Amino acid sequence: METTTKPNPLIEAMFKAGAHFGYTRSRRHPSVKPYLWGVKNKIEIFNLEKTSESLEEAGLFVKDIARNGGVILFVGGKQESQDIVRKAAESIEMPYIAGRWLGGILTNFSQIRKQVSAYEDHLSKREKGEFVKYTKMERLLLDRKIERMHKLFSGLVPLKDMPAALFVIDPRREHIAVSEAQAKKIPVIALCGSDCNLKDVEHAMPGNDASIASISFFVDTIIKAFKEGKSVKSQ
Repeated sequence: METTTKPNPLIEAMFKAGAHFGYTRSRRHPSVKPYLWGVKNKIEIFNLEKTSESLEEAGLFVKDIARNGGVILFVGGKQESQDIVRKAAESIEMPYIAGRWLGGILTNFSQIRKQVSAYEDHLSKREKGEFVKYTKMERLLLDRKIERMHKLFSGLVPLKDMPAALFVIDPRREHIAVSEAQAKKIPVIALCGSDCNLKDVEHAMPGNDASIASISFFVDTIIKAFKEGKSVKSQ
């Protein structure tokens, strides 16, 4: 009598999102080899069974952080991830960097926090109409300054203290963020393409870090885990 293997919904969802696609073998980092299934059309393919295990483990870690009231700093500078990371972080009121990482966010936190506070102060004064005392040209210059500060600091407004963890899309690209986290002993959760060093992060999820569909899937899964952890905390 034949037995049929029950489909794994998580693996099927990852496959549908294209999470199994890596890069060419020439770009592969040695640490990724155990997580690969094979090669198709010169593109290395991730073993999604192993990726699902890593994703589930990362999800449990995220739930624990949320349950304990911790903060996760979301980091996604590459073009494909910026909107996804921003919208996801905002949906759970978490801080984010959806663009270039600002050196010193973790290693020089107090100074960065002062700049974020200055940005908030400028916004508050403008909303209260305190800029009316300035000339038209001065107001224009202040508006331009606020716009520059908005691009740099708006995502960091919720970050009042050091985060409990970082969630990073492509730690190879975000190596400065990862190195700062390592220096401050802050754990990193990361979606890692086949060119990433998995040993650089504590909770690596090997998968496609280059497509919008795949990035969205992993980010959505982490957001779901955070919400579940937070709901337990509120009960």
